[in-house]
Amino acid sequence: MPNGTDLPANNAAGSASTDSAHVTNFLRNIIEADLAADKFASRRWAGKPGLAAQHASGQPDAAKIRTRFPPEPNGYLHIGHAKSICLNFGLAADYGGRCHLRFDDTNPAKEEQEYVDSILDSVRWLGFDYQTDGENNLYYASDYFDWMYQFAESLIEKGFAYVDSLSADEIREYRGTLTEPGRDSPYRGRSVEENLALFRAMRDGQHADGAHVLRARIDMASPNINLRDPVLYRIKRGHHHRTGDKWCLYPMYTYAHPLEDALEQITHSICTLEFEDQRPFYDWLLEHIRDAGFFADPLPRQYEFSRLNVTYVVTSKRYLNQLVTEKHVDGWDDPRMPTLAGARRRGYTPEGFRVFAERTGVSKSAGWIDYSVLEECMREHLNQSAPRRVAVLDPVRLVITNYPAGQSEEAFAPNHPQRPELGKRAVPFSGQLWIEREDFQEQPVKGFFRLFPGNRVRLRYGFVIQCTGCEKDAAGNITAVLAEYFPDSKSGTPGSDTYKVKGNIHWLCAGGAVATEVRLYDRLFKVPYPGRESGNYLDDLNPAARQVITAYLEPSLRDAQAEERFQFERHGYFVADRVDSKPGKPVFNRAVTLKDSWGTAKS
Repeated sequence: MPNGTDLPANNAAGSASTDSAHVTNFLRNIIEADLAADKFASRRWAGKPGLAAQHASGQPDAAKIRTRFPPEPNGYLHIGHAKSICLNFGLAADYGGRCHLRFDDTNPAKEEQEYVDSILDSVRWLGFDYQTDGENNLYYASDYFDWMYQFAESLIEKGFAYVDSLSADEIREYRGTLTEPGRDSPYRGRSVEENLALFRAMRDGQHADGAHVLRARIDMASPNINLRDPVLYRIKRGHHHRTGDKWCLYPMYTYAHPLEDALEQITHSICTLEFEDQRPFYDWLLEHIRDAGFFADPLPRQYEFSRLNVTYVVTSKRYLNQLVTEKHVDGWDDPRMPTLAGARRRGYTPEGFRVFAERTGVSKSAGWIDYSVLEECMREHLNQSAPRRVAVLDPVRLVITNYPAGQSEEAFAPNHPQRPELGKRAVPFSGQLWIEREDFQEQPVKGFFRLFPGNRVRLRYGFVIQCTGCEKDAAGNITAVLAEYFPDSKSGTPGSDTYKVKGNIHWLCAGGAVATEVRLYDRLFKVPYPGRESGNYLDDLNPAARQVITAYLEPSLRDAQAEERFQFERHGYFVADRVDSKPGKPVFNRAVTLKDSWGTAKS
C-alpha cells in the first residue's frame, strides 16, 4: 500500500477523476468473465482452510468468489488500507462471495496483539464483517505453519529447494543485478538428504539466526530477479504473539502468502503493483505444491492494481512509527495521523471512506489523489448526516442595550435545513450574547456587511439589530459590541421580512452557552509531497495542524456523546472526541471545514 515517499516524475496531484460516474474498476471485468465461464463451478469448501483432500470432502462452495484482506499486524491501518478493505470486501459482497480477514503474522519481531486488536476494530468500523452466512472467515497465517513446513520439505524432496549457507550480503551479491545474471550459490548442489537434514536442524533450533536459509531452486539467470532462487525460510528467534516459542524458523512473506491463498481457496488475490514482479513466483510455487498433491485446480490468481497515493500524508510504517515514538503526535490514534484510528477520532466517517474508495477507482495507472478529494467525500456525507448546532470559536460579548433586563425567550433553529423531518430546536435568547469577534469592525473595510456602528444585521433565527458602538479596555481591545434590537423583527413572526439587511450572523446566549475545549485540526503536513523538497519529511510538518481553543457552544451540546458528529454552523464539521470526552464535559475535534481552505494554490 502507499508509503508516501515514492514520488512520480510527472504526475500532478489530483490527477484522478473525482466523478464516480467515470471511475473504472478493471477487476470487475475479470471477475464477471470468470463467473460467466463457470471457472469456479467445481470448487468445494470444507468450512475452513485446508488441503485439497479436505476441501474435496466438503460441500460445493456457496461463495462464488473468495477475496482476502491480509494485513501484517505490525502497525495501525492507514487510509491506503481503507481502499484495499473497501475493494476486497466490496467485490465479495457484490458478486455473492466471501472476503477473508487474514493476519500475515510471519514476523514475530514486529508483530503485537495491540495491532491485531486495532486492525479488527478498524475493519468493523468501516462497516465490513468477515462473518457471513454462518462462516467466520478470520484467519492467521501462523495457523498454517505446520502445513507450510510440510510444503517446504516436499519442495526439497523434489529438488526444488535447498539450504543455503551464504550470508545475507553474499546472497545479495550472488543474485546479480537487473542487467547482470546471478551466480549459483556454492551450496546449490547439496543433496536432497543433506538439505532435509539441515532444514530439520534449522527447525529444531540447532543453528544460529542467519546461519542458513532455505531457497527455491529456480533460475539464477532469470531476467526476473525475483526468480533467482528466492529465500523461502529464515532462522529467526523471537516470541510469537500466538505460537509462543514453538518456532524459530519462519517463512518469508513471498512464500507464505500464495500458500495461505490456496489453503483458503482464494479465487482473486488482489494486491498492489509492487507485487507484479512477484506473480511468476506466486504461480511457480502454487503449481509445484499442486503437482505434489496438496492443492487442486483452479488455483488462486494474483491481480495487481495501482496503490493509493494521497498528497499531504505519509503512510510508510517506518515514518508513522517515528512520528509516534518521537512524539511528534500523541499516539497512533492522534487525529492528525493518517491512520484509520486517527481518522475515526478526528470525525471522519466510514461512509466517507467508502465513497472515496469508489470514487478514486481501480486501475493499473499510477497517480496521486489530492487530499482535498478525501476531505470532500467526508463533507458530502457529513453534510447529509450531521445535525446543525451553533458554536462561537472566538467570542466577544454583544450587549443589546434596549432588551429588557432579566428577560429571556426562545428562538427556533432547524436541526438540519435539508431534512425538515428532524424538526427544530429551541435556543435561548437574551440581551447578553456571544458573537464571533470577526463579525465586528469599528472601521469596516469595503464589502463588510456585518456589524459596525450604524449598520443593521440579522441575528440568525433571532432579531434584527443595529450596532451602536463598542466598549474597549485600557489597552484599546474591544471587550463588548453594543447594539439595539427591533422587537418586531424576530425570525418567523409576521412582519419580520420587512427588514432588509445584507448581514446575517450567528450568536449564543451568554447565560446558557457552554465553555468547551475545541481542537481545530488541519493537515499534518504543509506540502503535498513531504520530504521531496526539504529532504526530511519531518521538516514539512504543519505547525498549525492542531490548535486548541476554548469555545462557547449551544447548551444541548453539553450532553453530546462520544463520536457524535455535528455541523457547527459556519465553522465546519466536528465530533465529540471518543477518548477525552466525559459525561457532561465533551471535547470536540474539527473533522473538516465547510469548504476547502487550501485550494490549488497550496497544492
